[in-house]
Parts: sequence; C-alpha cells; structure tokens
Amino acid sequence: ASKFVRGDATAGILILIINMIGGICIGMMAHDMSFGDSARVYTLLTIGDGLVAQIPALLLSTAVAIIVTRMSKSQDMGGELAKQLFGQPRALAIAAALLCVIGLIPGMPNVVFLMMAALCGGAAWMLHKHSLAEPEIVDSPPPPPPPAAETRELTWDDVQPVDIIGLEVGYRLVPLVDQAQGGDLLARIRGVRRKLTQDLGFLVQAVHIRDNLDLAPNSYRINLAGVPVGEGVIYPERELAINPGKVFGKLAGIETHDPAFGMEAVWIEPGSRDHAQTLGYTVVDASTVVATHLSHIIQTHAHELLGHEEVQQLLNTLAKTAPKLVEDLTPRLLPLSTVVRTLQGLLAERVPIRNMRTIVETLAEHAARTQDPAQLQAHVRVALGRQIVQDIAGMSSELPVITLEPELEQLLTNSLAGNNAATPGLEPGLAERMQRRLAEAAQRQELSGEPAVLLVPPQLRQTLARFMRSIVPSMHVLAWNEIPDNRKVRLVTAVGR
Repeated sequence: ASKFVRGDATAGILILIINMIGGICIGMMAHDMSFGDSARVYTLLTIGDGLVAQIPALLLSTAVAIIVTRMSKSQDMGGELAKQLFGQPRALAIAAALLCVIGLIPGMPNVVFLMMAALCGGAAWMLHKHSLAEPEIVDSPPPPPPPAAETRELTWDDVQPVDIIGLEVGYRLVPLVDQAQGGDLLARIRGVRRKLTQDLGFLVQAVHIRDNLDLAPNSYRINLAGVPVGEGVIYPERELAINPGKVFGKLAGIETHDPAFGMEAVWIEPGSRDHAQTLGYTVVDASTVVATHLSHIIQTHAHELLGHEEVQQLLNTLAKTAPKLVEDLTPRLLPLSTVVRTLQGLLAERVPIRNMRTIVETLAEHAARTQDPAQLQAHVRVALGRQIVQDIAGMSSELPVITLEPELEQLLTNSLAGNNAATPGLEPGLAERMQRRLAEAAQRQELSGEPAVLLVPPQLRQTLARFMRSIVPSMHVLAWNEIPDNRKVRLVTAVGR
C-alpha cells in the first residue's frame, strides 16, 4: 500500500513547496508585503491547504491501496468496498465519531458534518442490532473420515508391475546413490546401461533403485523381474583390491571375493591404494564394484530382458531404412514370437543383435524352409560369423581353437541321431570326463591370455554349447561353417574320451 501512494505523497510535497515559494513571491510583488510578512501569511495558507486537501487524499489513497492489494482474485470493486465499509459496525461507528468531532469545530459546516455523523452512527447501531438478532450458527459435525485402506475396495491400480531390473541397497549404501551426498552410483549405472545398449543392440531397461531395510547395512541385491540373481557386500569407506591372478604380496584388510567374477580380493583403506597397485592388484571403489556386477549380470541374462516389445521396436527402427524387408518378414513369413525366440537364442550365446539388417535378411531367406527357432538361429550365426569371431579374437589373424577327437565326435553324432539335437545320451562317466577336460583346456587358454574356443561340427554346436554353458561360461562353441574364410585356425588341443 505504501508503494501504491508513494507517487501521491511525492506530488503533495512538490505542491506544498510550490505554494510556499509562489505565495511569497506574490505577496512581495503584488501586495507590497515584506518578506517576513509574506512568508508568514502564505506559509500558514499553504499548511492549511495541505491539511484540507493532502491529508484526506493521502488517507483515501492508502485505503484504496489496501483494498486493491488484499484482493487475491478477480472481484467487483464496488461490491468489495461496500462489503468492507458496511460489513462491520465498528468502522461506521469510528467514522461517526470523527465526523461528530469535526462538526463541533467552529467555522466548519457544522450541520452537514453532524448530519453525516448521525447517519453513520445510526447505520452502525442498526448493523450491531442486526448481528445480535441473527441466530447462533451451530457448528456442523465434521464429515466422516475417509474409509481406511483396509476397507477400501481393491482395484487394478493396486497391482504393481514388477521391475525388470532392480537394485536394492542396505541403509549404509544409500549415500552411494544420493547425489546430494556426493554419490556417483547413479551416473555409473547410466554409463553401464548406455554401453550395454550399444554392445547388445537393444535398449536395456532402466534400473530401479530402492533401499531395503531387510538387507544387511552394507549389502546390495540385484533382481531381474523381481527375482534375486546376484548380491554382494561392499564397504563405501574402503576400496577393493582385486587379485588378477598374479600378485607379489599380501594386503591387510577384509578378505573377500569379487562379486562379479569371483576372483580373490581385499577391502583396503584408501591410503593403501598405491601400495596395492605396486603389488599388482587392480583397485576399484565401491561404486565400480556394484556397477561391474550389474553389467555382468545384465550381459549374462540379456536374453531374458529381450521381449516382444523390444523386438517390435527394433523392427520399427529397421523399417525406417528398409521398410520392404520388415514388411516381408513379419507377419507374412514368420510370426513375431519366432523372431523373438531366435534373437533370445543369439543373446543367450553372447551374440549381439546389433546387425539387425543381416539378421532379418537371413530370417527372410530361410523362413520358407523352416520356422524352428533353433535352426533359424544356426543360419543367422553363419551370416554373423565375421562379427562373432571378431568379438572373440579381435584383430588377430588366427583363431586358437580346441577340438574333439574324431572318435568322440562320432560318438556324440551317433548319440544325437535319435534325440533330435537334445542333450547327448552319454554315460555319466564319459560326460563328466569330457566336461572336466574341456574345463581344464579352457582354463589353460585363459591363463595364457587367449580365448577359449571349442570348434565342432555344425550338427553338434548347439547341443555342446548348451552342454558347456553352465560348466565353462567363458567358452565359445563355434561351428566350422561360422569361421570366415580370411581367418586362420590354430589348433591348441584335442579333447578325447
């Protein structure tokens, strides 16, 4: 309100000064008055003018400003003014008293002011009498409280969807995911998700993170579709020194194993980082441990994350550049479910599906002859042979491989003849020896820094890949026809009976 009347007050001060100066000049020049007499007379007149004009104007401006600034929504100004003036008898009573005092001053228009005072006083008395005559308003009973959650009728909104990828943390790990406390785990997880999306060839679902008081304070758990698939214990105030296989000393700390790959490790103080690296350890912080574990689990279970919606999005993206190819494939040649199962089979064997154009072209080529996802997957692997070998061996000119002795190959081929490519019907002793020898050969390859690749005939590849997946997850099982012509093959060892 003070800001509202600031201009009016400034104008009043300027008028006061102008009247004083102008009056003194007029008195001295027009009426031959002395400076003292002119200043006394016209100063009194100016003060009187200020009392008569400026003070009521200031009060009126202040009142209007208060009314305007108190209005919080669009209202009628006249109605609001009448409501505030005549809504309370006290305001009219005060106005009647002031008008009565002014009406008693000699020289004032007494009759007019006294009549106005009588009108305001009568209106105040009538409002007061009317307010006393109104019946007392009895407070209505409060509305009944809303029904409790236990009595509310259930709806489909109460069925919460399951998180595709979930991360639960104990209460001591909450600072790792709270950016306000300097936690960088969220940024690490976003980076992991971005990299895996590029590597695998489809959009990896978002990771939903929540705290779980049922977990130990330093524990975390990774869930896929609501089912726990991995967990670990970390210490945010320490760093993890991982033994890569060859170190030159021991470290003091909390001994453990890397939750992602199971390697021996030690939780050490941050001050011992340089010493641990000098001994040959790989040192990472707690956020990196969780992010690496999550990345490993997503890669291992990538085929479980790929569903109909993701495959349809891949086809829609490919249709922007090759619309005819996608239109001919599904649903004309293959149903979407068959395409989904084929792509899931590729991801289960760690084959990325980045090259969707080649995959769809191969499916369209062989869909007329077979709609078996396993056979379609074999054809796609042949088409992606260069990519598969590249991901395994990199730019190396030759590929080190492990093979089976001819006698064992023939035995496996005969055992699969009547089983429709199911698990080979071998005696338990032979199956156990073969698994052990393949695992030993794969371990020797890893110790020498080379990939473990088992090269078998095409008719045995899928069965042996499933047979070895749980025993030696790091072993790649390739068929002869998947090796590109420009790659040399180097035989490392042959496994027999």
